[in-house]
Amino acid sequence: MKDTKKPWSLSEFKLFETLPMEDLEHIDQMAPSTNFTSIPKGTLIQTPEVNSKGLSIVVEGRLRLFKTNADGKQYTVGILGTGGMYGESKSYSFGTNGNYMEAMVDTTICSINQEKFDHFLSMRPELALKLLEELSNRLRDRDEVLERLALSDLRGKVLFFLTKLAKKFGVEENGYQRIEIPLTHQELANMIGATRESVSLILQEFSNEGVIITGRKSIMVQLEMAEERLKLT
Repeated sequence: MKDTKKPWSLSEFKLFETLPMEDLEHIDQMAPSTNFTSIPKGTLIQTPEVNSKGLSIVVEGRLRLFKTNADGKQYTVGILGTGGMYGESKSYSFGTNGNYMEAMVDTTICSINQEKFDHFLSMRPELALKLLEELSNRLRDRDEVLERLALSDLRGKVLFFLTKLAKKFGVEENGYQRIEIPLTHQELANMIGATRESVSLILQEFSNEGVIITGRKSIMVQLEMAEERLKLT
């Protein structure tokens, strides 16, 4: 990982959009350019044994949260995109610790000093409520993921993750949602603890049915068809 000097502004993120200008300027002062770090794709930035302290925000890119079982298989429990937050302090936790975390693509993050942000948060209850809302949404998404991983067959797991990725990171293209993450069959298999071969067979089935269109490291999802099939799994 290396520091980047690109002049990002944290005050542009949705979390802070309702704060007055004075507070926005204070937030940007808490995150000077030296706190912005570039992370190459595939870099592991957290393990269950070494957790993140303080608040960190994804400025650009994608981070994957995952766990492993006794056999070493990976199970994705969340994906953080631009504006996604992780870490913890005395005042809050985003429920990301205890997981592995890796960069799915080249990613830029910003770290904010824990003590300074805790003090800032204690003076602004409206921001604390937003953080609680973010945590609530995160926990709801995680519970949904874990339920699908536990109860769905492989076809249902693949369809669930493709639908979720298309909704969160999709761009409309000819009636499909193109997932804006370069995604190989192996990477998708890693998300659900399956083999590449079995996932490739399922993807071929969905392609034949017109639910998805696959390309080199790209997948497009027809959301209406995907959601109808998801109801049956």
